[in-house]
Amino acid sequence: MKFIRASGIVARPLPLRFLQMLPGLLGILGGCAVGPDFSKPATSAQAGYRPAPVTLPPAGPTDPQQHLNLGGELVGQWWTLFKSHELDDTLTLAVANSPTLDTARSTLAQAQQAILVARSGYFPQADLAAGAQRERVSVSAFDSGEYATGAIFAVGPTVSYGPDLFGRVRRQVEENTALTDVQRYALAAAWLTLTGNAVNEAITSASAREQTRAVQDIIAVDRRNAELVEFERSAGKAARTDVLTAQSQLAADVALLPPLQQQLSAAHDALAILVGKTPAEWAAPRFDFDMIVLPVDVPVTLPSALVRTRPDVLAAESQLHAASAAIGVASADLYPGITLSASWTQQAPRMGPLFDSANGLWSVAAGLTAPLFHGGALKAQRQGAVDAFDAQLGVYRQTVLAAFGQVADSLKALQHDAEALAAQRAALDSAQASLALSQESYRVGAASLLDVLLSQRLYAQARLGYAKAKGQRYLDTAQLFEATGGGWQASMANDAGPAR
Repeated sequence: MKFIRASGIVARPLPLRFLQMLPGLLGILGGCAVGPDFSKPATSAQAGYRPAPVTLPPAGPTDPQQHLNLGGELVGQWWTLFKSHELDDTLTLAVANSPTLDTARSTLAQAQQAILVARSGYFPQADLAAGAQRERVSVSAFDSGEYATGAIFAVGPTVSYGPDLFGRVRRQVEENTALTDVQRYALAAAWLTLTGNAVNEAITSASAREQTRAVQDIIAVDRRNAELVEFERSAGKAARTDVLTAQSQLAADVALLPPLQQQLSAAHDALAILVGKTPAEWAAPRFDFDMIVLPVDVPVTLPSALVRTRPDVLAAESQLHAASAAIGVASADLYPGITLSASWTQQAPRMGPLFDSANGLWSVAAGLTAPLFHGGALKAQRQGAVDAFDAQLGVYRQTVLAAFGQVADSLKALQHDAEALAAQRAALDSAQASLALSQESYRVGAASLLDVLLSQRLYAQARLGYAKAKGQRYLDTAQLFEATGGGWQASMANDAGPAR
């Protein structure tokens, strides 16, 4: 075999046997990953929403009674349970045009690229180096003043590889994968918040419109009452204080109208923003309770499955996983690291013979770096990662507790809503019967017009209370669907990926 000696470096072709052994050698160098292996936190077997099962009572003779379907599966587009085409169309626009979802999707894509960056550590890094230099060297061992000037051209690839001896790269990939899951569940949470807000604003709009009609009826009765009292005063049958009382009542009831109108206007503007439009570009549909059906069969996620359906809980779990992997990264820094490198260089004093085989030089090198003394920084770094994991574990536990509490509150709210609605319905029926009796008494001359107007006012006030209770029942039903996860896994299969 021919040897070429240049500048004290021996260059010869790489032995074929060494190339055949290289993959196996790299596999041996890749040892096990240090640090803890993550396991999902266990849910307590006693975890539940309420000490006893919640049952929903009847909501009166005219309103449907809801039934809880514990363990029932919530459909992906959960708002379709309200059976409103206008609501479906609004939610379709919101999901398609939301800037919030676009931001979350881009953030998720960025996190996915971070995984690819981390995975690059599994592979050798190859580069191409080229250079040219001109130098002046002495041609005599003595200071005779004899020098030679020449140029050197060099080009060739270099390859370096750091075997993942203690799993640092694997833990980095694991950490970035977990952080990507955090962003995936953040996207799901943004979708759930968006759809929940849109449904809530639609229901708020319907409730405000129903309450506005009731207040307008009250104001109409107050005006008739004020006119009648003024007429009786002019006839000498009523005192000045009666007139002032009637006018004061009218002013107080008129003051109820602007807040409801503002609530309705704000709900319309909020819906426009949720669908990605300005209020001038898009007008919200006219939502009324006669076009929104209250779901009667209410699916409720089992307590044992809640931690797998709530995106905020899943995001906290993924953040905990990332903190666990960070312990492995910090642990690997306590151990030695090996770097392998190889290069092949074509070097010649002129460009012409640069690529001749006789001008090829190669080198193979291996380096070992082992931490000896860093002033305690590496151990402190690992302990800091352990402390960060413990802190994130507390965040996860608090997130789970908050999720259970939110579902428990929603279940109890539905129970109280049914009771309140039944009471308001009874009050409305009584006020309606009283009004009918007053009108009949007035017709036969047994009651005055003021008595009729008072009955009308009590009836309108009962209508207002009934509208509030009805709207709250719709809102709490939607909030229960949102609290149990909103079925985002089915609706966001393409965006957020399958649920783990």
